[in-house]
Parts: sequence; structure tokens; C-alpha cells
Amino acid sequence: MEQPPLEDEPAHTSEPTDEEQIMYKDPNEPEKTDEYFNKERDRYLRLFAEFDNYRRRTIKEREELIATAGKDILSAMLPIVDDFDRALVELSKTADENTLEGVKLIYNKLINTLKSKGLERMDVAPNDVFDSEIHDAITLIPAPSPEYKGRIVDVVQAGYKLGDKVIRFPKVVVAQ
Repeated sequence: MEQPPLEDEPAHTSEPTDEEQIMYKDPNEPEKTDEYFNKERDRYLRLFAEFDNYRRRTIKEREELIATAGKDILSAMLPIVDDFDRALVELSKTADENTLEGVKLIYNKLINTLKSKGLERMDVAPNDVFDSEIHDAITLIPAPSPEYKGRIVDVVQAGYKLGDKVIRFPKVVVAQ
């Protein structure tokens, strides 16, 4: 059975760590204390900067998530808006005025509700310059004259943005 250490003997025989040496050092050695203080200060500042970056990143991610929370539902509504657009064109040709006005009221209500949720239609018109970053070219046709080269001839399907993000690119026909 081992005996406990005597009062005269140290409790452990391992060497003291650098921090213990600095904490229990000779007061005539200020450079070691300053070195320890600078290391701890640097460690604290780095840890604080990491936490601040984490906090900013999570706030930004949360804002983006809130802004685009309804993206799936709004994207699912776009074919319905397209059907309404086609129905309005056909009803203006054949239906009576009261039916057309009723459908227009429903359409406007739907469009205003989608706009209130952040959805907006991208303005693309024939004769605009084609930009592959924001347009989706589905067909290329020969240009009737050189000034029409690289221009949009027809808009087949409208594009939509949710905030700053494009959720559906406009599908266009381009003159080549």
C-alpha cells in the first residue's frame, strides 16, 4: 500500500507548465508576463472575431431564408399565372364583356397577392438585346437584317424574380 507524500515532499513530480511558470514567476521578469498577456489577448480577440463572423453569417442566412421562404409555392403558382395569361387572350377574342371583366378581376387579385409576397415579373420585350445571364434562349432564327442580330424576336414565357433572385428565366426566341 502506498503512503501519502510527506509534508516536505512535493505532491507531484511533473514539471510545471509554461502558464504555471508565468503565473508564479519572479516579478523581476515582466517580459514573460507580457508575452502571456499578449497571447491570451490575441486568443480572445480571434475568438471574439470568429463569434462575430458567425453571428453576422447566421443573421444573413436567416434573412435570406425568410425572403425566399415561399419560393416553392410561388414557383408552383407560375403555371397558373401563365394559364391565366393565355385565357385572357382567348377570352378577349370570344367571350362577352362581363365574363372577361370577371376573369380580369380574379387575375389582378392573384397578381397583386403574388406581388405582395415579393414576386415580380421580369420586363422583357421583343427587340431587347439578348443577355444569357437573364434570358433563356429556346430558339435561334435567322435575323431579317444585321441590326436585329442578337436581339429578342419573341417572348415565349415570362420570367419572374423573387426579390433579387430569378426563380424562372424568361424563355425567348433570338435572332441570329
